[in-house]
Amino acid sequence: MSVALRDSSKPSLTRRRFILGSGLTAAGLAFYAGEIARHEVDVVENRVAIANLPSAFHDFRIAQISDIHLDEFTEPFFLEHVVNKINALAPDLVLVTGDFVTRGSLTFIDSRHAAYRCAEILSRLKAPQTYCVLGNHDVAVSAPLVIGALRSTKIPVLVNEHVPIERSGSRIWLCGADDATRRPDLGFTIPEAPDGPVLLMFHEPDLADSVIKHPRGKFVDLMLSGHSHGGQVRIPFYGPLILPPLGQKYVMGNYRLGKMQLYVNRGIGAVGLPFRFACAPELTIHTLQPV
Repeated sequence: MSVALRDSSKPSLTRRRFILGSGLTAAGLAFYAGEIARHEVDVVENRVAIANLPSAFHDFRIAQISDIHLDEFTEPFFLEHVVNKINALAPDLVLVTGDFVTRGSLTFIDSRHAAYRCAEILSRLKAPQTYCVLGNHDVAVSAPLVIGALRSTKIPVLVNEHVPIERSGSRIWLCGADDATRRPDLGFTIPEAPDGPVLLMFHEPDLADSVIKHPRGKFVDLMLSGHSHGGQVRIPFYGPLILPPLGQKYVMGNYRLGKMQLYVNRGIGAVGLPFRFACAPELTIHTLQPV
C-alpha cells in the first residue's frame, strides 16, 4: 500500500499568509492608483471632421484639459507638468472645460489661494489663445472668485458668451456656457447666425441632449466637456465605479448626436479619493479637418 507523503518544502497557504498577501496587494494597488496612475498623463489625439471648415483652419490644433481640482489631490507640480506638455505640443488654442478648484477641499490650502495658484500656473501657457468655462465645483466654491483669479492673469472665462477665433480672414465661433448649477443660457451662448463652424464648451456632458434640442443647437459642430473624470476608477469588466450627476450618460471620449460631435475629456484631477485606476489623466489634442 502506498502512502502519500506531504511535501514539507512547499509552504501551505494559511489564513495569516492570505491576509498578509491580500494586504500587500491592496497596499500595492493603492500606491499605484494614488501615486503612479494619478500622474500618468495620456495625450489623446482626436481628429474632428467638420463640414464647411474654412481652409485657414485645416489642421488647426486645440488642446483641451479639464477638471484640474487644484489642489485637493492635484499638486501644483503636476499642473505645471501638464502645462509644460501642452507648451511642447504647441497647439493653436487651449481650452479648459471647468473645475479649477474643489468644493470642500480636504487640504489645508484655502480655496482662494488654490484658485489664484491655478490661474498663475495656467498663465504660463504659450498658445496664441486660451479660454475657459466654469465647472460645478468652481460655482460651489465661488464663481466670482474663480473668474476673478483667471481674469487677473489675462485668461478669459466665457460665461454664456461667444467669441470669434479668426485666421486669414476666416473664423470659427467659440462658445462657452455657464455651469449647469448656475444659469446656462444657450440663447446668449450660441450666435444667432454664425458665419463659420461653432465649437461649444459646456462642463457637464449629459447636457448635450439639451443642446441638440435647443433652436440654436443645430449650429453646434463640436461640444467639449469634462466633469465625469471618465469614472476616475474603472474596474475591469465592470466600468466606472462612480459617476457624477450630468456625467453618467456620456462618460468619456467621442459621441455623435446628429450633426453635433461631443467629446468628453477625462480630466487631470481627482475628487473624493486621490486615486485613478484604468482611467489616466487626459490631455486631448483635437485637430480640425474638413469632411
